[in-house]
Amino acid sequence: MADVLLSARGISIRFGGVVAADNVDLDVLDGESLAIIGPNGAGKTTFLNISTGYLRPQAGAVTFLGKDITAQPPRTITRLGIARAFQIPQLFLDQTVMENMLIAAASHARRWTPLQAMSAMPERTAMERLLDLVGVQGYAERPARELPEGQRKLVDIALALALKPKLLLMDEPTSGVASSEKLGIMDILTSALAQEKVTSVFVEHDMDMVERYANRVAVWSAGKIQKLGPPAEVLQDPAVREQVIGI
Repeated sequence: MADVLLSARGISIRFGGVVAADNVDLDVLDGESLAIIGPNGAGKTTFLNISTGYLRPQAGAVTFLGKDITAQPPRTITRLGIARAFQIPQLFLDQTVMENMLIAAASHARRWTPLQAMSAMPERTAMERLLDLVGVQGYAERPARELPEGQRKLVDIALALALKPKLLLMDEPTSGVASSEKLGIMDILTSALAQEKVTSVFVEHDMDMVERYANRVAVWSAGKIQKLGPPAEVLQDPAVREQVIGI
């Protein structure tokens, strides 16, 4: 059995009368691609926020590689090896794609370099490799705002990989992307993660994407994990099909 990379135990949090997590236990296994599915407001993104330090649970704990990270701020958690890709790519739109990459590299290295001097940074070659890995090397010298949404998503993944994570948490990685481009974007994304040996967790509403790209699926509903297992088993469960998929 694969090693546990991240472990949540007894996680609970509510927002007023809404229970987003109710004594949840969930492990993320080294090397897997775990999809989290469920209706809107079920608590899926809340789990990502707790795991990356943007929220602190009212009860329970999260450990990463055996270290308790529950009370740690996002910057510290990132340095420990957990990166985050948001539903809307977090780019400096007026800077070039390469400048965005070098800013990420400088932050990770704790080297505060003036923007005009970044072209000489020793990490530039590594950043070029990451852009090539996700297929956007041709956009390197263009302002980020000029990129189509699909390419912005891929640059956002390259930025996350620049932080050298062991685990990447993604919130709807193809939201806002044209349906005709989704499979291509996910093919590139999953190939890049595999090459970099990065474990992934992704929140997704498109069941075709879940079936194609997840090793395991966690169904999050009413603050609880209702079912956990391989896609072929979970997505055929009558309760999941009725309550989550809507069949």
